[in-house]
Amino acid sequence: MSSWAVHSETGALTDVLVCPPDHYRWIPTNSIVRRTLAGAQQPSAMALAAQHGELVAALKQGGARVHVLPPEPHLPYMAYTRDSAVVTPWGPVLTQLERPQRRGEYAAVIDFHGGDFWRKSSAGTLEGGDIHIIRPGLACVGASGGRTDLAGAEQFATWLRGEGWEVRVEVFDEHFLHLDVLFCMAAPGLAVACLDVLDPDFVAWLAGHGIRCIDVAYRDAMQLGCNILALGRDQVVSARGSAALNAALRAEGLTVLDPDLSLFTAGGGGPHCLTCPLGRVE
Repeated sequence: MSSWAVHSETGALTDVLVCPPDHYRWIPTNSIVRRTLAGAQQPSAMALAAQHGELVAALKQGGARVHVLPPEPHLPYMAYTRDSAVVTPWGPVLTQLERPQRRGEYAAVIDFHGGDFWRKSSAGTLEGGDIHIIRPGLACVGASGGRTDLAGAEQFATWLRGEGWEVRVEVFDEHFLHLDVLFCMAAPGLAVACLDVLDPDFVAWLAGHGIRCIDVAYRDAMQLGCNILALGRDQVVSARGSAALNAALRAEGLTVLDPDLSLFTAGGGGPHCLTCPLGRVE
């Protein structure tokens, strides 16, 4: 059985998996990066490494051990380690990526985990950016029909429900890539969310479970403003460009570590996307 376990998005992060952006480049696989490519040149390797280094430094400052997935030249989006696997209380789940340009990422993830998975996605498509383990016993899975479809979301939900968990499958527009473009947990009982876009029933469901939301405007969400990583211990990683949100998080008493990640958010991924939590302590 795997030694990795994550019971919530907000427990103290002890171990996390990242992938250096050695071969990263913007590829037109989502609405955000297509807009970026219309007005910008590809980022330099030196600039990408510097920004990723800021993220790694923030993770270490927050108390996490950082594990590294070796990058492969033909898989430029391996840097977004969130999507290819997700760790649950019972161990890792191997997901099933939708985009052809990313499907090969599964091989390195299998090697990293030594083939030791609690479950393997086999129905439809399932990506980690749509999976939110809110707290022990409660989770939601986004299903846009783009990156994660209903079949993949329901298969994952069924596994957790079999363990006695409550799981909501939340349908949203595939324009937003993953649910973590619109919603992420910041601390126990506190989320950041694009309330202009999210279904009011989903927001009410969160409120019914004692979770309140800091509102993030649509324009900011499309610059990955909602895409944050809770470190636990009243700490959170949020990109430097999210100035208004970072001020709001600090007003909640949280310590905000704010690396410059503009080259990655322009490609459709922020701190949540660039990290795969391996271990958390509640």
